[in-house]
Amino acid sequence: MGRKVGIWIDHKSAVIASASPSQVTTKILESGVGAHPRYSGLEGGRGEKKYEQRHSEQLDRYYDDIISQLGLPDALLIFGPGEAKLELKERLSRSKALSEITVDIETADKLTEPQIVAKVKEHFGIVR
Repeated sequence: MGRKVGIWIDHKSAVIASASPSQVTTKILESGVGAHPRYSGLEGGRGEKKYEQRHSEQLDRYYDDIISQLGLPDALLIFGPGEAKLELKERLSRSKALSEITVDIETADKLTEPQIVAKVKEHFGIVR
């Protein structure tokens, strides 16, 4: 059995749990992406478009940072509360090396790091 990776993700942070038969390691990445507040529209829409583009670029950098931490896992579980898990999966599909990996998606509330590790181990049937 090779390396399996689980990622709990939202737009603020991601916890990457890398599991092999002998150990599970975790890494926390902060996005640095600000909240997505409502735009007042005082500039006739021009400012909103720039804001949306900047926000999208920040999220793309965040997803690229996560992808760079993955290496080449045998399987991947992405879970979390919102749209970030789906956006990350779509971003993974653009990577030649990672597009062939089996990716499972699940909805999950905010979890502690030990809960994330337990979920990844349970999903992949890793018993210690």
